[in-house]
Amino acid sequence: MKIFQVDAFTNERFKGNPAGVCYYITNEDDNWMQNMASEMNLSETAFLRKSADGFDLRWFTPEKEVDLCGHATLACAHVLWETGELQLSKEAVFYTKSGILKAKKIGDWVELDFPTEEDEQVSTPREIIEGLKVVPKYTGKNTMDYIVEVDNEDILRNIRPDNEILKKLDTRGIIVTSVSDNNEFDFVSRFFAPAYGINEDPVTGSAHCCLAPYWKRKFGKTEMKAYQASKRSGILRVKIDRERVFLGGQAITVFAGELK
Repeated sequence: MKIFQVDAFTNERFKGNPAGVCYYITNEDDNWMQNMASEMNLSETAFLRKSADGFDLRWFTPEKEVDLCGHATLACAHVLWETGELQLSKEAVFYTKSGILKAKKIGDWVELDFPTEEDEQVSTPREIIEGLKVVPKYTGKNTMDYIVEVDNEDILRNIRPDNEILKKLDTRGIIVTSVSDNNEFDFVSRFFAPAYGINEDPVTGSAHCCLAPYWKRKFGKTEMKAYQASKRSGILRVKIDRERVFLGGQAITVFAGELK
């Protein structure tokens, strides 16, 4: 069994979001995968099993399985092409809890084909105000996360969350976003998921399944460039076509090995 650590949504090692990729799993059960993800101690570890016309794919945080993960899917596609398991001209097809996901190589970038996860406006829970220590400009919620817009990027960058309070929310995580101060980007974000063992995720592809349609509604644009303002940071290209979001990113392998 092969194991890889890949930095996703970056072309520099030790930037972006690190993901574990376990390939050639056979009969390993859920408990084994959860233990392996805890051992890797990354925000997500992906588990790949070859199928007749693609790959079965699951994702685990150090504490539980998740239904959708962008950066670990990007890492898997990168590994398949880099190792020669897939030709660069071939599309990667993944069968997941969120349906069929696809990835294709476009030059030095990888484009992921994901479902949109639009939010609906809700009243702001007390835990968000107390946990983020901000008064949101807007609060919404989709099937996975809350999304919170704040007035400007300075507020976003200076959030120091109380993770014990945020853990009380019945949700995977909290997306915080604002208009970008940098003309190179349309919007910026941060992502907190302490209930899933991730105080702050460095770069969150799946959050952009919500961010892309959110900012499309505000900007009227179907193609945008996004920056996730974590300590490691990351850059994404986002494009919307009907109910699909296309997430563009780069990836680089940090190490590869074998499990005994």
